[in-house]
Amino acid sequence: MPGKNARAAITCVGLGLLLWGVLLVTAPGTAGILDATWTAPTTNTDGSPLTDLVSYSLYYGTSSSPCSGSSSVQVASPTSSPGPNQTMSFRLTGLTTATLYNVAVSAVDATGNQSSCSGIASAVARADFAVSPTGAVNFGSVNLGSFAEQTFTVSNTGGGTISGSTSVAAPFSIVSGSPFTLSGAGATQAVNVRFTPTTTATVSTNLSFTASGGTTSGIVTGTGIGSDTTPPTMTITSPSSSPTYTAPGSSLTLQGTASDNVGVTQVTWVNSRGGSGTATGTSSWTASAIALQLGSNVLTVTARDAAGNTATANLTVTLSDTTSPTVAVTAPAAGTTVTSTVGVSGSATDNVGVAGVQFKVDGGNLGAEVTTPPYAVTWNTTTTADGAHVLTAVARDAAGNMATSAEVTVTVANAVANANPQPIDVTSPVISKVSLSVTSSGATIGWTTNEPSDTQMEYGLTGSYGSLAPLNTALVTSHSQVINGLAPNTWYHFRMRSRDAAGNLGVSGDYKFKTRAH
Repeated sequence: MPGKNARAAITCVGLGLLLWGVLLVTAPGTAGILDATWTAPTTNTDGSPLTDLVSYSLYYGTSSSPCSGSSSVQVASPTSSPGPNQTMSFRLTGLTTATLYNVAVSAVDATGNQSSCSGIASAVARADFAVSPTGAVNFGSVNLGSFAEQTFTVSNTGGGTISGSTSVAAPFSIVSGSPFTLSGAGATQAVNVRFTPTTTATVSTNLSFTASGGTTSGIVTGTGIGSDTTPPTMTITSPSSSPTYTAPGSSLTLQGTASDNVGVTQVTWVNSRGGSGTATGTSSWTASAIALQLGSNVLTVTARDAAGNTATANLTVTLSDTTSPTVAVTAPAAGTTVTSTVGVSGSATDNVGVAGVQFKVDGGNLGAEVTTPPYAVTWNTTTTADGAHVLTAVARDAAGNMATSAEVTVTVANAVANANPQPIDVTSPVISKVSLSVTSSGATIGWTTNEPSDTQMEYGLTGSYGSLAPLNTALVTSHSQVINGLAPNTWYHFRMRSRDAAGNLGVSGDYKFKTRAH
């Protein structure tokens, strides 16, 4: 058995490097490959049989002497004792195509001894996939609203399995064939590319095929000609596809679709009763929080393309009203003892608008119906017998829906008051220091009063208001109230109302704000 020194340097006796490669037509930058084969050594330098072969060092590069200094890969030996004329093969990848490479190999034993390098073999790295046609491809002149297609073929030129994809920028698009998987040399995949011009201009861009870590690119060109006279199509799909709809509330969200032979650029809406805006989206669009008025609202939605062609769709919306108002007596408070002349006030709200509030004492009318805010009357209690009495308020809306407030029981005590007269508070609170914060769908309003009083906002699209925020009955001097559910980019009128413990109502002047856009 030979000693270790006799095996210190393994030489690849009979080692021949057979390297072949084929140059294929492809763009620079594609990952290139080379297949290297060589004959395995069988003996050591002293002629003894080789029994502990571990691996090979495969050197490659563009220099004339690739060993020790060029790139290398370690290739494991399938056996420690190769037989006569046993061959080894390894594929080098990640190379630059159309480039000449020099390759050599050495053997390594179990103790790390390495033989000298084999002779050098040379070949040009070939691509592992190819694309045709190559170079610049012109789709020609295409009318606006039409398109042209070209077919490109991707081929597996390196063997094995190649997976990749194709990409291109608008107005070109990939119709079919991407992503692709090619198994085995010679396998092909057709990739269809479409040119759809949107302007009368010549457009060029890169068409890229990427696979196995490499990319091949070419230029595609097309020219748009003619003019676009084809209008878009427009459809309202929600809340109804029929031409009429009965809405349950005071606002509405529309949704629908639009299409065009070139492309829809914008979708807008307008209400015949006031208000307009731009929908979100184009081919699938949404117009949110459209404010409605009582009665018939004709909503018109318009789709527009880049050439100015338009198409419209209409939906006639009625605000049927079956919802009763809400109403409450806010002054005097339950359990209060009243004398002489006092103010009786209430709050009322409705989904559309309050038409009037009728105050009652023990079921009988107290004065005439109040048809505009503030809802308040004066009660001369001297015409009513001393003792407990029940106050209520009845609110109605324009559709005839009615609601009655909870009962408020007060005590009339004029005989006692006449025996012990007290000064009567007849001064309304003074409203000042108004502050405002606005969003696209609401607002927060703050103010102060010179005496403790309740808190309530009155607002609407016009100076007649029509809507009341919920009453806050806490008697304070610093007030804040939030109103929501407003339409974006719309002007609103508002004023503040605060009533003191004696029932005196303070009302501010008219203010306006405009909600933010989306």
